[in-house]
Amino acid sequence: MDHPRITFIGAGNMAASIVGGLVESGQPATAINASDPYPQSLEKLREIAPVITHADNNSAVDGADVIILAVKPQVMADVCTGIASAVQASGALVISIAAGITIDSMRNWLGDQTAIVRCMPNTPALLGVGATGLYANEQVSEQQRSFAENILRAVGIIRWVDEERALDAVTALSGSGPAYFFLFMESMIDAGISQGLDRETATELALQTGLGAARMAMENNVDLVELRRRVTSPGGTTQAAVENFEAQGLRTLVSDAMQAAAARAETMAKEMG
Repeated sequence: MDHPRITFIGAGNMAASIVGGLVESGQPATAINASDPYPQSLEKLREIAPVITHADNNSAVDGADVIILAVKPQVMADVCTGIASAVQASGALVISIAAGITIDSMRNWLGDQTAIVRCMPNTPALLGVGATGLYANEQVSEQQRSFAENILRAVGIIRWVDEERALDAVTALSGSGPAYFFLFMESMIDAGISQGLDRETATELALQTGLGAARMAMENNVDLVELRRRVTSPGGTTQAAVENFEAQGLRTLVSDAMQAAAARAETMAKEMG
């Protein structure tokens, strides 16, 4: 099956980005259905591609091979129980992009034999450069794993994890990660301004530097340590800055922050399950 029939429940920004990536990669818009309680969200989605839209979830999932749950975690239980009978009858793959909702919780709502892939995309997926971690339960077939891979690859890179709890680490690293880089760039901009640059110049230089560093890291088959070494001349300006970062405990600070994010993800799963 080259083009599975895909239904999105929820037509927000993340759903829209995945739809755009799918259509660009060759998925026919006529094989995509979407439902959302807000007509304006469905209208925006149809501006991206002429998908088939529904106001009712059950009519949207009828005949679907893949159902993507792109709703807020707080309404996931109601959404799942509402479509449970249709999912059990069809044997469709269910993909959840909702943070903090475990597979056990979804199985309780959808049925024990439901094939479920839980994934954690990040906001750069909105630009097609996302990073997504995925975990599948035992009911997911190889064909369904392929469906999940192709769908999420439409908006960036994907990595499977072997244990569901590893998604907490994915959340801490790539899920929350964009905010870390934004904060670091904010700090660089503020420091540049304090040293005499105007805000526009400091901002442009910081953002372009972040983009350039990321491209160098991705496009060179060179370890990050070596890339950093090449920029750090002995006794030079970069060495002075890096030594200050190390002395101030940057690595420990990052590790502690990511541990806090992972712990919060675990807590959220218990609260919402």
